[in-house]
Amino acid sequence: MTRYRPPPPASSKYITPGGAHRLREELDRLWRIERPQVTLAVAEAAALGDRSENAEYIYGKRRLREIDRRVRYLRKRLEGMTVVDQPPSDPNRVYFGAWVTLEAQDGREARYRIVGPDEIDSEPGYISMDSPLARALLGRHLDDEVMVELPIGNERFVIVDIEYEPPSTR
Repeated sequence: MTRYRPPPPASSKYITPGGAHRLREELDRLWRIERPQVTLAVAEAAALGDRSENAEYIYGKRRLREIDRRVRYLRKRLEGMTVVDQPPSDPNRVYFGAWVTLEAQDGREARYRIVGPDEIDSEPGYISMDSPLARALLGRHLDDEVMVELPIGNERFVIVDIEYEPPSTR
């Protein structure tokens, strides 16, 4: 058996201004605050002597590798991002950044915001534009009926409302 793992599929390079701000804040916090603290702790643990059985040293080095890996990822990811900060010309169609209210066949309503894959865990109701639901919604109009393939089977939704946040004044 081989250790080869195929690379993950490339995720979309779009992000909202709020998502880009959060990623930059995380990068700044990791690089300017956490990494120096962990480096200092590792240096102090190394000064104690035997490193082979020094748990503080071993776990500190491991945490340092995790921080460095995340910093490399964030720098590379932010470098290739496209920040979408303008609403589309047609606000009655679903595009990136839209808040979409859907009504299921049984009358349940759900509200989702279509965002980039790097910001789906920041707020409830955020879905990645790479998800099956978002792909089915993109480009659709208000009152369109959408068929989405879910793990429990196919389900029909009607687009009840489409909203876009006003551009931020940062």
